[in-house]
Amino acid sequence: MTDDLTRGASKALTSQDNAVDFAAGRRAFIQTVGLAAAGVAVLGGLDVQPAAAQSAQTDIDIFNFALNLEYLEAEFYQRAAYGQGLSAADVDGVGNPGPVSGGRQVPFADPNIRKIAVELANDELAHVRTLRRALGSNRVARPAIDLNLAFTFAARSAGLVGPNDVFDAYANDTNFLLASYIFEDVGTSAYLGAGPLINDPANLSGAARILAVEGYHAGAIRTELYVNGFYAQAQAISNARNSLNPGTNLDQGIGDANTANIVLTNPATGVTPGRTTTQVLNIVYLNANTRPTGFFPNGLNGTIR
Repeated sequence: MTDDLTRGASKALTSQDNAVDFAAGRRAFIQTVGLAAAGVAVLGGLDVQPAAAQSAQTDIDIFNFALNLEYLEAEFYQRAAYGQGLSAADVDGVGNPGPVSGGRQVPFADPNIRKIAVELANDELAHVRTLRRALGSNRVARPAIDLNLAFTFAARSAGLVGPNDVFDAYANDTNFLLASYIFEDVGTSAYLGAGPLINDPANLSGAARILAVEGYHAGAIRTELYVNGFYAQAQAISNARNSLNPGTNLDQGIGDANTANIVLTNPATGVTPGRTTTQVLNIVYLNANTRPTGFFPNGLNGTIR
């Protein structure tokens, strides 16, 4: 894989402007979803009673499932963009807390890819903080996360590297984009799949707002991969994700030299498919048996794990 890449321009953000925009945007989002006092989560303006007061799979269970995934994305992008992960104030909560292994700042050759990484890192940090504050005392702690061996196992499964080779997601622009692709489509489909499980329409609205951001992220990464001709690598990753959920065909590559497939959709309906929580777990655990391994070596925290 080569670092000598030519890419389209993306919007430029200075670190100072980005910090101001991030803080203002986060406050506006929090005010919009109407966060409640500790112990009661609110997304979209209405209270969500704590899990003990509900039956079966609750909205709090679902948003804690989402929080686990946001921890993973935030830790990946924070390290890639800034060389450090989430602070201690952003990771405490219910369940077994765990460390993060691997990850470092990417030596970006293309300044536009670096700017994209910074933007995605800031968005994912905002998602973590918004969900944690909304969940209050019900929020789960960040579980153990592997950003080292898990990427190698995923890359070997997709044939990006040989069976005895190591894949370093933080080595260069190309590896960063391919590693991002492993996550982004999964995050989008996870929010889509969880939508029908959400009980409160106001909470569904809050989830939809995060889903929109994840969709933009996925489109950005798919576009960067496409314009740089990584058709075969993207297809290999998509095939590997499909293999983790036998009998399904929910994944698609980015197209080929003649036809772009930037937006993952059902060709007949023009809508993006969603994944069940089990299908998502199989991908982040990197096995088809929903057994905790892969990016979450000790499993997720919460009831959906």
